[in-house]
Formats: sequence, C-alpha cells, structure tokens
Amino acid sequence: MTPSPDKFCASCATPLERREVFGTERPACPQCGRVVFYDPKVAAVCVIARDGKILMIRRGTDTGYGLWSLPGGFVDRGEVVETAAAREAWEETGLEVAVDGLLGLFSLPGDPVIVAAFTAHETGGLLIPGPEALEAAFFQPDALPELAFSRDTEILARWKSTR
Repeated sequence: MTPSPDKFCASCATPLERREVFGTERPACPQCGRVVFYDPKVAAVCVIARDGKILMIRRGTDTGYGLWSLPGGFVDRGEVVETAAAREAWEETGLEVAVDGLLGLFSLPGDPVIVAAFTAHETGGLLIPGPEALEAAFFQPDALPELAFSRDTEILARWKSTR
C-alpha cells in the first residue's frame, strides 16, 4: 500500500479516504468519486564495459550511501528513456556514452521504481565522479564491490547471459 501524500481531492477539495478500488486500497474522494492513482517512477541505468570490466559508481546520496551501483537515475518527465540513461551515466561518471540496446525492465513487488537497463559504450569524456558519486571505477564482473541495489545483480546476470 502506497502512503498517500494527497489529503484533499483535486476536483472538489473534499478530504480523501482510503478505500478498495480495483482490488487495491487507494485514496478516493467520498464526494465526487475521484480515485488517485500513483504512477511508478522510472529509472534508467547503463552497463558500460571496458576491457571486460564493468563501470560502477560508489553512491554519495542517501539511498545506498557508500555502496556501489550501476550508473543511472530517474527519467525526467517527457525525456526519452535512452537519453536519460546516457545523461545519468555522464552526470555520475563524466563519460559520454552511446546506448546500444535494452537489456530489460526490472521491478520488485511493492517498489514504485521500474528500472530500464541498457548496454552502452563510451564515446568520450573523462572518468570523473559526478556530484552524486563518491567514486567511479571499473570492476571485474565476478569481483564486484558491495552493491546498493539487488536489481544491479539481476541486471548484471542478464548482461552476462547475453555476452
């Protein structure tokens, strides 16, 4: 169940109540019947390999602080997912990349984030961690540091299976 940040109906300003709608408890207006549906958040990550090693960043933000993850982040509203993946890779690593293809979509029960994982290759830039990364480095796929997200393990397993 997603906590409701909405307190009042956007249509008639009546206080919202929680009720079962389409098999899930959701915020709904008892006056006009409007139901609030929360959209999932979409993130995009890149698997970037150099000489058989995988590029990872050590996170400098709250979620997973100090642990490692694939470079990526949230897709902005109206942004093409592949463009977001390349932008996030550049913001976090200083490397310019070209997206090669989709590895897959990854989600977990109860987690509002859907991750679109892509393969990508370097086209320029310098490996310099961005403001949200403490470090950026390449690792052997079988000797990775402690990961912040279990989905990165799934994404890398998919990447290995496609090589």
